[in-house]
Amino acid sequence: MNISIISVGKLKEKYLKQGIDEYKKRLSAYANIQIVEVADEKAPENLSNTEMEQIKQKEGERILSKLSPDTYVIALAIEGEKWSSEKLAKQLDQLALHGKSKVAFIIGGSLGLSKEIMQRSQAQLSFSNMTFPHQLMRLILVEQIYRAFRINRGEPYHK
Repeated sequence: MNISIISVGKLKEKYLKQGIDEYKKRLSAYANIQIVEVADEKAPENLSNTEMEQIKQKEGERILSKLSPDTYVIALAIEGEKWSSEKLAKQLDQLALHGKSKVAFIIGGSLGLSKEIMQRSQAQLSFSNMTFPHQLMRLILVEQIYRAFRINRGEPYHK
Protein backbone atom coordinates (compact mmCIF):
# COMPACT_ATOMS: atom_id res chain seq x y z
CA MET A 1 0.00 0.00 0.00
CA ASN A 2 1.18 3.52 -0.81
CA ILE A 3 0.22 6.02 1.86
CA SER A 4 0.68 9.76 1.57
CA ILE A 5 0.23 12.30 4.31
CA ILE A 6 -0.33 15.63 2.62
CA SER A 7 -0.01 18.50 5.03
CA VAL A 8 -0.13 22.27 4.83
CA GLY A 9 2.97 24.01 6.16
CA LYS A 10 6.55 23.12 6.94
CA LEU A 11 7.54 21.06 9.93
CA LYS A 12 10.19 22.92 11.90
CA GLU A 13 10.25 21.25 15.33
CA LYS A 14 13.13 18.79 15.59
CA TYR A 15 11.38 16.56 18.16
CA LEU A 16 8.36 16.12 15.87
CA LYS A 17 10.59 15.29 12.89
CA GLN A 18 12.42 12.68 14.98
CA GLY A 19 9.17 11.05 16.08
CA ILE A 20 7.77 11.00 12.55
CA ASP A 21 11.02 9.59 11.16
CA GLU A 22 10.93 6.80 13.75
CA TYR A 23 7.39 5.74 12.78
CA LYS A 24 8.16 6.05 9.06
CA LYS A 25 11.08 3.68 9.58
CA ARG A 26 8.85 1.21 11.45
CA LEU A 27 6.14 1.50 8.79
CA SER A 28 8.54 0.72 5.95
CA ALA A 29 8.06 -3.00 6.68
CA TYR A 30 4.33 -2.68 5.92
CA ALA A 31 3.77 0.11 3.41
CA ASN A 32 5.39 2.89 1.42
CA ILE A 33 4.77 6.12 3.29
CA GLN A 34 5.43 9.58 1.98
CA ILE A 35 4.94 12.94 3.66
CA VAL A 36 4.19 15.79 1.29
CA GLU A 37 4.25 19.39 2.45
CA VAL A 38 2.42 22.13 0.59
CA ALA A 39 2.99 25.81 1.30
CA ASP A 40 0.66 27.56 3.68
CA GLU A 41 -0.79 30.98 2.99
CA LYS A 42 0.35 33.82 5.18
CA ALA A 43 -2.61 35.30 6.98
CA PRO A 44 -3.01 38.39 9.14
CA GLU A 45 -4.56 38.05 12.61
CA ASN A 46 -8.04 39.39 11.87
CA LEU A 47 -9.53 37.80 8.78
CA SER A 48 -13.00 38.13 7.34
CA ASN A 49 -14.88 34.93 6.48
CA THR A 50 -14.26 35.65 2.80
CA GLU A 51 -10.51 35.98 3.37
CA MET A 52 -10.47 32.71 5.36
CA GLU A 53 -12.24 30.89 2.54
CA GLN A 54 -9.80 32.32 -0.01
CA ILE A 55 -6.83 31.10 2.02
CA LYS A 56 -8.35 27.62 2.45
CA GLN A 57 -9.10 27.50 -1.28
CA LYS A 58 -5.50 28.38 -2.24
CA GLU A 59 -4.12 25.76 0.15
CA GLY A 60 -6.72 23.30 -1.15
CA GLU A 61 -5.62 23.82 -4.74
CA ARG A 62 -2.06 22.97 -3.72
CA ILE A 63 -3.28 19.80 -2.00
CA LEU A 64 -5.45 18.75 -4.96
CA SER A 65 -2.45 19.10 -7.29
CA LYS A 66 -0.72 16.33 -5.29
CA LEU A 67 -3.59 13.82 -5.66
CA SER A 68 -4.01 11.38 -8.52
CA PRO A 69 -7.55 10.45 -9.58
CA ASP A 70 -7.22 6.90 -8.21
CA THR A 71 -6.18 7.99 -4.71
CA TYR A 72 -8.54 7.26 -1.83
CA VAL A 73 -8.63 10.44 0.25
CA ILE A 74 -9.19 10.67 4.00
CA ALA A 75 -9.48 14.27 5.22
CA LEU A 76 -8.68 15.04 8.85
CA ALA A 77 -11.34 17.41 10.13
CA ILE A 78 -12.83 18.17 13.54
CA GLU A 79 -16.31 17.59 12.12
CA GLY A 80 -15.31 14.17 10.75
CA GLU A 81 -16.19 10.76 12.12
CA LYS A 82 -14.31 9.49 15.15
CA TRP A 83 -12.67 6.12 14.57
CA SER A 84 -11.02 3.79 17.02
CA SER A 85 -7.57 2.44 16.21
CA GLU A 86 -9.27 -0.85 15.33
CA LYS A 87 -11.62 0.89 12.88
CA LEU A 88 -8.71 2.64 11.16
CA ALA A 89 -7.00 -0.74 10.88
CA LYS A 90 -10.15 -2.28 9.40
CA GLN A 91 -10.58 0.62 6.93
CA LEU A 92 -6.99 0.27 5.68
CA ASP A 93 -7.41 -3.50 5.42
CA GLN A 94 -10.66 -3.10 3.44
CA LEU A 95 -9.09 -0.56 1.09
CA ALA A 96 -6.23 -2.97 0.34
CA LEU A 97 -8.71 -5.83 -0.13
CA HIS A 98 -10.64 -3.76 -2.68
CA GLY A 99 -7.53 -2.81 -4.66
CA LYS A 100 -7.16 0.73 -3.35
CA SER A 101 -3.38 0.84 -3.19
CA LYS A 102 -3.09 4.64 -2.96
CA VAL A 103 -4.38 6.32 0.19
CA ALA A 104 -3.82 9.95 1.13
CA PHE A 105 -4.50 11.50 4.52
CA ILE A 106 -4.96 15.27 4.31
CA ILE A 107 -4.03 17.64 7.14
CA GLY A 108 -5.09 21.23 6.57
CA GLY A 109 -3.56 24.43 7.81
CA SER A 110 -4.60 26.48 10.82
CA LEU A 111 -7.90 27.45 9.18
CA GLY A 112 -8.85 23.90 8.17
CA LEU A 113 -9.64 22.42 4.77
CA SER A 114 -11.42 23.89 1.75
CA LYS A 115 -14.82 22.61 0.70
CA GLU A 116 -13.17 21.25 -2.47
CA ILE A 117 -10.91 19.00 -0.38
CA MET A 118 -13.86 17.86 1.72
CA GLN A 119 -15.80 17.04 -1.46
CA ARG A 120 -12.83 15.18 -2.96
CA SER A 121 -12.39 13.04 0.15
CA GLN A 122 -14.12 9.68 0.51
CA ALA A 123 -13.89 9.85 4.30
CA GLN A 124 -13.53 12.54 6.95
CA LEU A 125 -11.73 11.52 10.11
CA SER A 126 -11.66 13.33 13.45
CA PHE A 127 -9.19 12.44 16.16
CA SER A 128 -10.93 14.62 18.75
CA ASN A 129 -13.23 17.57 19.31
CA MET A 130 -10.09 19.37 20.43
CA THR A 131 -7.93 21.36 18.05
CA PHE A 132 -4.35 20.15 17.62
CA PRO A 133 -1.49 21.94 15.90
CA HIS A 134 -1.31 20.52 12.38
CA GLN A 135 2.40 19.79 12.86
CA LEU A 136 1.68 17.61 15.92
CA MET A 137 -1.16 15.92 14.03
CA ARG A 138 1.36 14.46 11.59
CA LEU A 139 3.09 12.59 14.40
CA ILE A 140 -0.18 11.36 15.90
CA LEU A 141 -1.41 10.22 12.48
CA VAL A 142 1.74 8.35 11.46
CA GLU A 143 1.74 6.56 14.84
CA GLN A 144 -1.91 5.53 14.33
CA ILE A 145 -1.18 4.24 10.83
CA TYR A 146 1.67 2.16 12.25
CA ARG A 147 -0.63 0.88 15.00
CA ALA A 148 -3.24 -0.05 12.37
CA PHE A 149 -0.78 -2.22 10.46
CA ARG A 150 0.30 -3.94 13.68
CA ILE A 151 -3.36 -4.62 14.56
CA ASN A 152 -4.05 -6.05 11.10
CA ARG A 153 -1.15 -8.45 11.41
CA GLY A 154 -1.96 -9.50 14.95
CA GLU A 155 1.41 -8.25 16.14
CA PRO A 156 2.06 -6.92 19.64
CA TYR A 157 2.13 -3.18 20.26
CA HIS A 158 -1.53 -2.28 20.20
CA LYS A 159 -2.36 -2.42 23.93
